Amino acid sequence: MTNNQLCKVLIIGAGPSGSIAGALLQNKGYQVTILERQQFPRFSIGESLLPQCMEFIKQAGMMEAVVNAGFQYKNGASFVYKNQQTEFSFEDKFSEGIGTTFQVQRGKFDKLLADEAVRMGVDIQWQMEVLTADFSGDKPKLTVRNQQGEILYYEADFVLDASGFGRILPKLLDLESPTGFPVRQALFGHIEDRINDNQFDRNKIRITVHPGVKDVWYWLIPFSNGRSSVGVVAEPSFYSAWDNNDTALKDIINQDPSLRRLLKNGVFDEKINTIIGYSANVKSLYGKGYALLGNAGEFLDPVFSSGVTIAMKSATLVADILDRQFKNEAVDWDKDYAAPLQRGVDTFRVYVDAWYDGRFQDVIFHQNQKPEIKAMISSILAGYAWDEQNPYVKNARARFNTLAELCR
Repeated sequence: MTNNQLCKVLIIGAGPSGSIAGALLQNKGYQVTILERQQFPRFSIGESLLPQCMEFIKQAGMMEAVVNAGFQYKNGASFVYKNQQTEFSFEDKFSEGIGTTFQVQRGKFDKLLADEAVRMGVDIQWQMEVLTADFSGDKPKLTVRNQQGEILYYEADFVLDASGFGRILPKLLDLESPTGFPVRQALFGHIEDRINDNQFDRNKIRITVHPGVKDVWYWLIPFSNGRSSVGVVAEPSFYSAWDNNDTALKDIINQDPSLRRLLKNGVFDEKINTIIGYSANVKSLYGKGYALLGNAGEFLDPVFSSGVTIAMKSATLVADILDRQFKNEAVDWDKDYAAPLQRGVDTFRVYVDAWYDGRFQDVIFHQNQKPEIKAMISSILAGYAWDEQNPYVKNARARFNTLAELCR
């Protein structure tokens, strides 16, 4: 490898948005290089995909590989609060499109997408750390350090930041902006769940509201190999009574009777991880010579598993815009990228806000649910947050506020 690298499109990060964007652009005939700081497989959260993701995976030509990988089938979501339980079947949704998906261990899933991108011709270079980024000249220039400690220089026609929580360009270019969400902390890990309950549906993610503190919640995501991802989300002060994460997660799980019963035989055989202050925003999703994809741009909250969906949506939008730009067609990055992406993000935001103030629970646990309204909400929970044929997308906040008032 020489110290100077030239490429058409340079992508930072080989996660879902980077691999999908890389594959789409490579398939359009452009040379794509991805720089990934880590070596795959590696651990990541965001394990419960939404059906909308499958549409993007299909567009990228990766559907067959994903379907044949043996991941846990997923057809909906189950919400639990004390003795109340309600389920959403994603196949019973308002929007057109795929109605099922998978629950995945992200180490395996992300490597699969990256391998598919490589199969299509994308050049992924592993263990490459981006040190500086210069967008002042005619072409973007990045300074990179490889695993041997050598300094390399890259020049591209365009750079996409798909670095996720690494948020490389937002940090290097001072693009980070407050989110408006309170700081929250998640404790999580993978366990051998040993769930022996015929009533438990492994085809759904289970979201449980803490029985005593309504803005604290748990996720339980079953995998196909008898293991599950389990986590709890709360404001940091909630954890102050515990000295270590392992004890905290077990004790908090035991505070909910339904989870205590389900996981009574569970084996906590891996380290419990934590992430704090994960919500993020930026001043702009694009600039001269670059655009931000997925979590590198904005991350709301894990409660509705929207992160990977937003990441893949951003990848598909960018691939089409860059194709037109490289063909010297007129593009408007605000109108064609930032605004449409933000519309879906804003729809998810309505539901995240309503989750934490309790109005979402008032709606989903209401005794007299109308099937047509439930189908519209199910579409959003399935990731179809850009379908403006859905009244609960087109006028998301006003519609939901009215519904919540009626339910209360």
